[in-house]
Amino acid sequence: MDNKNNHKILIVDDEPDILEFLGYNLRKEGFEVFTALNGREGLEKAKEIIPHLIILDIMMPEMDGIEACDEIRKVPELNNTIIAFLSARGEDYTQIAGFEAGADDFVTKPVKPKVFVSKVKALLKRYKPAGQESDSIDPGEITIGDIVIDRNRYIVMKNERELVLPRKEFELLFYLISKPGKVFTREDIYDNVWGNDIVVGDRTIDVHIRKLREKIGQDHIQTVKGVGYKFVVEK
Repeated sequence: MDNKNNHKILIVDDEPDILEFLGYNLRKEGFEVFTALNGREGLEKAKEIIPHLIILDIMMPEMDGIEACDEIRKVPELNNTIIAFLSARGEDYTQIAGFEAGADDFVTKPVKPKVFVSKVKALLKRYKPAGQESDSIDPGEITIGDIVIDRNRYIVMKNERELVLPRKEFELLFYLISKPGKVFTREDIYDNVWGNDIVVGDRTIDVHIRKLREKIGQDHIQTVKGVGYKFVVEK
């Protein structure tokens, strides 16, 4: 969807002033904005409206942002939804926890209105409707050893058991598995999985690689020191 007026954005924060401030600036740009005051309410609202982008605070009552993100990523209808944390907590361990829960990005409070709106627009460029083919990654189904990955349906099977993968983990796996044995540099991964208009740190890729190894096995994705990663078939 290129028309920003068609984009639905859900903001989840326990501070009404923050909701009002962010919502005002996004509505000025023509976005359809929804709000929730805690993670549990945000989860239910997300299931109801299926937003294109969810902006989550971390420290919230009833259900914090990390837990809410993890639960959102378990809802198939929200597989393509972009999730970004907006939090005053910018420590490395907090950001890593966010990425492990399935977040796509992390924005640190306080943030200026123009910067925030620009960030939202950049995030929405990464939204791909279900079934939409990527220019960089060939669509279709790939079977390698005991792994079957179907990009059109966003399904991964290992030993005939379906795996639950957040969207970025899925895209990273599909990218690596599309050419077994080929070494993909970090730059390749940045450009083709995250998009070269987004700044992503090494930590982000490392977290996603580690989570993939936990789910598909440690030996499938090998690190080539100083270069990048490659997918190999277990012998």
